[in-house]
Amino acid sequence: MKKDLLKIGKITKPIGFKGRLKVVSYIESPQILDSLQEIFIKCSDRNPVNYGVRYVSYSRKSISLELAGVNDTDAARSFIGCDVFVPADRLEKLPEGEYYWHDIIGLTVFTKDGRELGKIDQVFETGSNDVYVCTGGEREILLPAIEDVVMEIDIDQGIMIVDLLEGL
Repeated sequence: MKKDLLKIGKITKPIGFKGRLKVVSYIESPQILDSLQEIFIKCSDRNPVNYGVRYVSYSRKSISLELAGVNDTDAARSFIGCDVFVPADRLEKLPEGEYYWHDIIGLTVFTKDGRELGKIDQVFETGSNDVYVCTGGEREILLPAIEDVVMEIDIDQGIMIVDLLEGL
């Protein structure tokens, strides 16, 4: 998978008769879709394929997408379950100390005393903070994304340093 692509959703069904697709959105700020000219679709274990975008609209939870070359419902059905990606350079730069989830996933996690715990496998949102799921070590660890736990993140080195609070 190309590292310069960001997964923004999953295709769930065709819309109408002209090949339009409904996409469950994974993005908080759908404005990255404004003036979008290309999108990448990845189905199963195949490489992502580039498609021209003829039409895109969005709401908070879903994206309506019309792709060049997908002109009817039958063609649209073949994309059900496929993932949708955009070039990562479409994202705005975040302030220092803030990260996109795709930057966090895959980081190797170490305790402050140097013990390796595993890798960040996924991130999920709670009401108050994100939670990083660390797997691959002795056990799965849920790490709240708070200053008391996450001491350092170094995207370039691919590491996260944590202080395990009691109970973690």
